[in-house]
Amino acid sequence: MNLPTKPEANALLEKHVHDDYQRHHALMVATAMEGYANLFNGDPHLWHITGLLHDLDFEQFPDLHPTESLRWFREWHYPEELIHAVEAHAYGYHGFTTLPKTKIAAALLACDEISGIFYAYRKLNPVRYGDMKVNSIKKKLKEPAFAAKIDRNMIYLGCEHLDVSLDEHVANLVRFFATLP
Repeated sequence: MNLPTKPEANALLEKHVHDDYQRHHALMVATAMEGYANLFNGDPHLWHITGLLHDLDFEQFPDLHPTESLRWFREWHYPEELIHAVEAHAYGYHGFTTLPKTKIAAALLACDEISGIFYAYRKLNPVRYGDMKVNSIKKKLKEPAFAAKIDRNMIYLGCEHLDVSLDEHVANLVRFFATLP
């Protein structure tokens, strides 16, 4: 399997992603993905790298995302599981119609957008991610004006394909994110 090491993936992230929020988002999603890999007997390294690099082209090509990333990943001979997950996380955007067919793809879809909810909640309530309450996050999910650009439907679709309830998902993320700064 051709996959970068964590230091190599971090170097790719630094090369292509310059925005501090986007880098933090990549780390959040990578952390969530690794947590889910451990729950679903997946490859923690593959799942982490998938989460870390899922938005690699977003800053440079926001209107085409993830078209360029997918091209790069194919050129770099990354695993098809990673490529499918990154493609499926764009379901409904820029002409992408691929639904998640694997646990790794479902996890990426479930974790991507909700990471923005956690981040926005923390900006308003300076509390560590691991100290957040499930009900508080769920309440914010129900408020369309809170982090209004977050596509809640993608979170719900991801949970459905991952076969976890929203309560379980939020509780898992609170636990997974406890290690984040």
